[in-house]
Amino acid sequence: MKGIKDRVAIVGMGCTQFGELWDKNHRDLVVDACYEAFEDAGIEPKDIQMAWYGSRETGFTGTQLASALKLEYIPVSRVENFCAGGTDTFRNACYAVASGVCDIALAVGVEKCKDHSGGFNLDILEPFDRSMVEWDLPPASQFAQLATRYMYHYGWKYEELKRIFAMIDVKNHHNGTMSPNAQFRREITVEQAMNAPIISHPLGLLDACGVSDGSAAAIVTTPEIAKSMRKDYILVKAIALTNGAGQAILQPEYDFIHFPETVAAARNAYKEAEITNPRQEIDCAEVHDCFAITELITYEDLGFSPRGKGPEDVEAGSFTLTGNLPVNSDGGLKCFGHPLSASGLRMIYEIYHQLQGKAGPRQLKKVDIGLTHNIGGICGFFNCTVAVFGKP
Repeated sequence: MKGIKDRVAIVGMGCTQFGELWDKNHRDLVVDACYEAFEDAGIEPKDIQMAWYGSRETGFTGTQLASALKLEYIPVSRVENFCAGGTDTFRNACYAVASGVCDIALAVGVEKCKDHSGGFNLDILEPFDRSMVEWDLPPASQFAQLATRYMYHYGWKYEELKRIFAMIDVKNHHNGTMSPNAQFRREITVEQAMNAPIISHPLGLLDACGVSDGSAAAIVTTPEIAKSMRKDYILVKAIALTNGAGQAILQPEYDFIHFPETVAAARNAYKEAEITNPRQEIDCAEVHDCFAITELITYEDLGFSPRGKGPEDVEAGSFTLTGNLPVNSDGGLKCFGHPLSASGLRMIYEIYHQLQGKAGPRQLKKVDIGLTHNIGGICGFFNCTVAVFGKP
């Protein structure tokens, strides 16, 4: 099966401030993100030939994007794939370019989550088919179950694993202090993270990401066209999307210490990008850290750490800015919050700038290959994206 490796290039990106943006509606955020991307690419809205709009909270149709940008009479499709929605809009835009049906495409993700009293709509479980199994827990409780199972399976004591979670929290908060668009920009200590109020045992308040408003956008084209637009365009090496069908939690071997969807998406992306040793070949990654346990398990699912050894790598500082594989160099969901369909594109925005050498005080010394990862949904029904990027 032929993939899209090196057949699509990113030539422009934009990202808004993330946070409680009461003075802006979703159209304002779309305009802000897209016009930064237009300026970055050196083009105008009229140059866009196709567009994909990702949003769960402010959805309806692609007309939401068309009206905000005045994109008259071009194809605009709305994509909704929960926490993977932003990267899925990007995936669709890339496939359109790779297929040859258009030369320049736009991908946008936006959410206004703070306008809802519950952060984001708490009917998130309603669309899932639970006819075979009941799973009526809110997100914090679901991921807390993964944390307790991880603790039991590998023999970690509560205080020990809480300390590992706290080290992940501290790392991301430190990185977030250097990200102008982050919602939370302050240092925290291990002690503060360990002693924060429990929201769902063993997860505390500082083990969880916040909810926010925000938008991010990407403009993609062919490498041939990209060469005529700028020297520091970025190539797409692979994009993989997987969705669970609800079978996993019905199977006795489902262990609650890994995400099968992430493992499958990573396998597919690595094959397409021709990566055989992710720990050695990937220079930086943005992973879905909705909770500290999610980031920890993802280290292992992506092949960054051996099974059960993620905590050892955390203690060794492997994933800090000065480690051998920095993860969430911009602070991740922990500091940006999580406006569902915008998060994936925000992650790509960070990798894009790291590869260009334009990440400011967060800039890493060596970045040739970067990766992004999203996962969302509920156990057994997760959707997951893994994307790989590189320099020309």
